[in-house]
Amino acid sequence: MDVIWTNLPFLLKGAYYTLLITIISMFFGSIIAVIVAVARLKGNKFIRWIARAYVSIIRGTPTLVQIIIVYYGLADYGLNLQPLTAAYIALSISIGAYLSETLRGAIQSIPKGQYEAAYASGMSPYQTMRRIVFPQAIRVAIPPAGNTFIGMLKETSLVSVITVTELLRSAQLLIAQYYVYMPFYLAIALMYWIMSTGFSFVLERIEKRLSIYD
Repeated sequence: MDVIWTNLPFLLKGAYYTLLITIISMFFGSIIAVIVAVARLKGNKFIRWIARAYVSIIRGTPTLVQIIIVYYGLADYGLNLQPLTAAYIALSISIGAYLSETLRGAIQSIPKGQYEAAYASGMSPYQTMRRIVFPQAIRVAIPPAGNTFIGMLKETSLVSVITVTELLRSAQLLIAQYYVYMPFYLAIALMYWIMSTGFSFVLERIEKRLSIYD
């Protein structure tokens, strides 16, 4: 255990980058998800086709492959990204596809009568979406989106392949130095569990808070 306590600051730094990548990717992924969900529901035929193709491609390919394409593949065309930047981009694109389906389903769950009532009161389609549909859809989408968020937290371990020193990469570097495996892997497993449990608690609180307005 001494080796863990000695290197705990290094592991905590890795955990910090894991959280940072998760939060930033989730933020930009949520923006992508809103755009794609609205495009699939309200766009013209061409826009809907592009949105469907994006979701199909991203959901049909491994996240690891997407990360490698963004970091190594784009370099072939002169676009050399920093590892952390590539991680943000790849994971945002990935999470955006999954969240867009969650949000699309939530929007479709809103009764048609609420659209008609909003239009009858003089609201524009934009106002209807912003004031009536999205507030209700977000409450519906919170539980599945929370599961996606926690899944993204664990998927950040994949960016270790492009030398981002997140939690898993930190453990790998320490293993290469000390030539012991179990203590470091158990330590990061515990840290992932603590972070996942913490996020689950926060999301449950948000869900209960929003349910007050149902």
